[in-house]
Amino acid sequence: MSPMTAADHRIPKDVADQLAAPGAYADGRIHQAYAWLRKNEPLGVANIEGLDPFWVVTRHEDILEISRQNDLFHNGDRSPTLISQEGDKKVREMMGGSPHLLRTLIHMDAPDHPKYRALTQGWFMPQNLRRLEDQIRVLAKASVEKMAASGGSCDFVSEVALHYPLHVIMSIMGVPEEDEPRMLKLTQELFGASDPELGRDGDKPMEQRDFDFGVIIDFSNYFRALSEAKRARPSDDLASLIANSTIDGEPISDLEAMSYYIIVATAGHDTTSSSTAGAMWALAENPKELAKVKADLSLIPSLVEESIRWTTPVKTFMRTVTADTSFAGRDFKKNDWLMLCYASGNRDETVFEDANQFRVDRRPNKQLAFGYGAHLCLGQHLAKMEMRILWEELLPRLSELALDGNPAMSESVFVNGPKRLPIRFKMS
Repeated sequence: MSPMTAADHRIPKDVADQLAAPGAYADGRIHQAYAWLRKNEPLGVANIEGLDPFWVVTRHEDILEISRQNDLFHNGDRSPTLISQEGDKKVREMMGGSPHLLRTLIHMDAPDHPKYRALTQGWFMPQNLRRLEDQIRVLAKASVEKMAASGGSCDFVSEVALHYPLHVIMSIMGVPEEDEPRMLKLTQELFGASDPELGRDGDKPMEQRDFDFGVIIDFSNYFRALSEAKRARPSDDLASLIANSTIDGEPISDLEAMSYYIIVATAGHDTTSSSTAGAMWALAENPKELAKVKADLSLIPSLVEESIRWTTPVKTFMRTVTADTSFAGRDFKKNDWLMLCYASGNRDETVFEDANQFRVDRRPNKQLAFGYGAHLCLGQHLAKMEMRILWEELLPRLSELALDGNPAMSESVFVNGPKRLPIRFKMS
């Protein structure tokens, strides 16, 4: 049977529109769309007004296979995040033809990607992170004490989940503690640009909220000053390492240094806080699962993996086809755009038993929230360590847990997670 064309696999408009609707990622409609796609059109084409057409990859096995083939599916040829035609035009006008406002690891392909990844990879390897465990545990204990002092109720997102991983990554980077609130606000404005509560321009029409250049300017101004300070007085932190790094014998460029700072300072905590809050939300709704992990704390690593699968903070990444090819019965053409739907892969019924159930003892758990292949998340080991340590400190003291109001997810197609999680609890 010959491969089929894009025209043969057009996704119905009502389903396709959900893929680009930030609200669908907040209220759960996206999971209904994913379920339909996995069953009926697991590799179809979305035609959405104002966007270039793109293939939608929803099956676990297809996401993994595309992620393996880095020469055939590029990050950097077009935007690696979903952007409107108008937004793409504006970026290219600002950046001299480049489709990228930043040039982070997620915007790179070989040969540049491995060179830039190698700059900081050693910092995030398990053997190096072990030396940070005592320091991270001190921060986790402080977060638990803060929660215990709140009087039996709190917004777990704003009072605990946001600040603990933020403090960890800023300590590693060398950002002063007094600047952490600024970093948090900028991160929320960057990843929550399409959320009316979190975005800086939440009152603008949706088609004008692809990105906020002002947020990137504010980030860059901050890190440019920090970079100058770290060149003058380097210390044992990531900011000093980036500021004084060289690529092919030349100092790292300003754009790439600022991009490196921004990706570490944002992705380094936001996704961890989302998975942590996602776990707390699920445990509050599933008391039997909470009882299960409290009765057997050796399940904490499994709880961590399940919370990452369940929440999948990075919902989508885009890839660009580099040459005409056949894949999974489809004809891809050079420069075709693909959306990898990680949250769909993590609910794939052929891979996960009871995929729509939160199970703290799920084994095996082949979650792919950190990506796969060359672009596997650099900070995955740090994220898992932070979550494990927090639960080791919190769960033995947590005797009761329930929701205390209406939780809410952020509205974003790219990165999203809980933005409110009111809970009531009892702690020893």
